[in-house]
Amino acid sequence: MIEKNDFIKVELTATAKETDQILETTDAEVAKKYSIYSPEYKYGPKVVCIGQGQLLPSIEEEIKDKEFNKEIEITLPPKKAFGKKDPKLLQLISMSQFRKQKINPYPGLPVHIDNLMGIVRTISPGRVIVDFNHPLAGKHILYKIKILMKVEDLKEKADSIISRYNFEFSSELKDSELLVKTEYDLNEKLKEDAVKRTIELLPIIKKVNFVKE
Repeated sequence: MIEKNDFIKVELTATAKETDQILETTDAEVAKKYSIYSPEYKYGPKVVCIGQGQLLPSIEEEIKDKEFNKEIEITLPPKKAFGKKDPKLLQLISMSQFRKQKINPYPGLPVHIDNLMGIVRTISPGRVIVDFNHPLAGKHILYKIKILMKVEDLKEKADSIISRYNFEFSSELKDSELLVKTEYDLNEKLKEDAVKRTIELLPIIKKVNFVKE
């Protein structure tokens, strides 16, 4: 049984069924086949922590009692994936608002308006319709997922937490202290959040230090 805050190692591929669009995959060959391969992305099994937003809650519910090392397929309807399309989130925006931001809108353009992300859908004289629905709203999502194992190694768990912040690093674990080495200048808010999350999920770790190399 897989429970909240368990760390598990998984292989997965998620596809939008209506468009056959690959949304996420840990398989480099699948990424190459569908022309979404990125040499900067680290393919292969990934470690996720249950209950921490790395998988959709509906997926976590489906896999909690599934067998290990057996690929399963799960199809999520829109309401269990990214929600249904809400017509109220299609909004008419005046062209003048785009001009103020020096934006030349066109259909398909991602835009940021009033702290909301949206996609330009149509343009008419002086007016633009922007869709503020989630880009995957209304779509059925097919997950092919294999749970390889529960992760017990403390350093591997800690590394999986730090890796969520999307910067290159190496780490050392000495007793109850995690040392994170990176060449980047990290802002204090990011470091504070990483420390807090690590200690909350792995209370055996009492201290996290960041060192720029």
